[in-house]
Amino acid sequence: MATKSNRRPATTSNRRPTTMAQDDDLGSKSVLWGYLSGIIVAAFIAIPLSAAFAFATHPNTQQLFSGRLSDATRGGYIAFWWLATLLLVALPFLVGFSVAKLSGRTLAIVGGIIGVFVVAILIVGQTFVF
Repeated sequence: MATKSNRRPATTSNRRPTTMAQDDDLGSKSVLWGYLSGIIVAAFIAIPLSAAFAFATHPNTQQLFSGRLSDATRGGYIAFWWLATLLLVALPFLVGFSVAKLSGRTLAIVGGIIGVFVVAILIVGQTFVF
């Protein structure tokens, strides 16, 4: 015998399915955390972004780099720095979107993987540079 709280209505409810606009309510904590993380990342990448933009718009800066970038063609050098600029511009949006949409467990896994990569890059950089 089913109790009143366990009964399911025989007819479908009149509720409409939620849309993405309703899920992205500005009052939602996950959306606010996404905005905050995007702003923090934008603050961290402001100087590298301005440097990449400067290198992309001033091709004579190619002479500052010795090695592979100095041997590249002018078009390749400009394309490289425009690509770096576009990736840096996209980074705060990607971080904010991922924080707003992903679960806490997934964010922890992704953060751990990125942390391991940063440590590995630092170790390899110290090994081969000095």
